[in-house]
Amino acid sequence: MVTELRIYFEGDSALRPGFRQFLKSAASEKATFVATGATPVEDFRIAVQKHPNALNILLLDSEGPADGEEATRRLAAIPAKAHDCVFWMVQLMESWFLADPDALAQYYRQGFVSGLFKPWSDVESIPKADVETILHDATRKTQKGKYHKTAHAPHLLALISPDRVRQKSPHCRRLFERIPAMLPQP
Repeated sequence: MVTELRIYFEGDSALRPGFRQFLKSAASEKATFVATGATPVEDFRIAVQKHPNALNILLLDSEGPADGEEATRRLAAIPAKAHDCVFWMVQLMESWFLADPDALAQYYRQGFVSGLFKPWSDVESIPKADVETILHDATRKTQKGKYHKTAHAPHLLALISPDRVRQKSPHCRRLFERIPAMLPQP
């Protein structure tokens, strides 16, 4: 029986408050968010063994298409019984930011270049290098400076609209649908 929700995410612990805010409608307020740094797969494998009564969730950057070579390699290192608990941030977490340029404009304010954002129907189809270039070019002349993951991402995760991201990111939509379905109902 599931007694707790533990969400392991790839990245720095500075992202914890942003993920908590972004996922609040899908995850229990009592969810534990665990930063895995550079060892997300190994940390998750340990968590599955160490916390057998928890719903252990892993958020991973796919580093390319979710069915690509890198994602396939990473998934192969996870026990098959836990595959349903792996959720992809395709192609990387920053793809979600492109789904809500209004939130980015609100955060960066003066100097933000919104003209680089297109009305993408699927932000997951944007290659990783393009996402990084768009964020760099759109933010490099702002007072906050160019996009920096640990300095800016926690704030952006808290600002972006989960609804907008789910509309433009099938894997994010799956995350928001599956977590509540996997938790015991009161």
